[in-house]
Amino acid sequence: MTDLQLRQHVLDELEFEPSIDAAHIGVSVEKGVVTLTGHVASFAERAAAEGAVRRVKGVKAIAEDIEVRFPFEKHTADDEIAARGVKILAWTTGLPEGRVEVKVEQGWVTLAGEVEHQYQKSAAATAIGRLSGVRGVSNLIEIKSRPFVSETERRIEAALRRVMGDDAEDIQIKLQGTRVILEGEVRTWHQRDKAEWAAWAAPGVTAVEDRLQIA
Repeated sequence: MTDLQLRQHVLDELEFEPSIDAAHIGVSVEKGVVTLTGHVASFAERAAAEGAVRRVKGVKAIAEDIEVRFPFEKHTADDEIAARGVKILAWTTGLPEGRVEVKVEQGWVTLAGEVEHQYQKSAAATAIGRLSGVRGVSNLIEIKSRPFVSETERRIEAALRRVMGDDAEDIQIKLQGTRVILEGEVRTWHQRDKAEWAAWAAPGVTAVEDRLQIA
């Protein structure tokens, strides 16, 4: 597939996604690397745009430079965003109460604190990103270290086989303390996401370095 063809596929997918107004999003492609520019009306819309691009076969990497611009009448004060952020985190299933701190400056939310699982860290950022008035999210939540079992590598390999089948053989797993390094090739962004999920789900993992290439 040529870069020109890939660019058209990305544009078509952005237009197809109902949660995105693609009129102000620019797309350029070079050697499979997609660059997004322009502006959208919310942080959630920006995240949806990235998700749409990730679905397109042939995309090897994404460089995102989309700006969140709110209509003046939709501007939300920082203290209001912070108060709503605390509430939505309290309502988010699986998040330990009082473990995540929220700071807001000019619409940009910074999350700090400590949780035990990656899915909790991701869930916090996703919940905050849905709030109106949020321009961006810096997720500084740390993963609390738990005992790192000796079977970690075997468990990750088994999880990869369950979700990816024979394609899991193209992925190499390296352990450095409580950090997991993934190397090799996958066919799609979806497989890459699955591999990361399998690594994060293993007991005691505090960091995952994804070096996987999309073939």
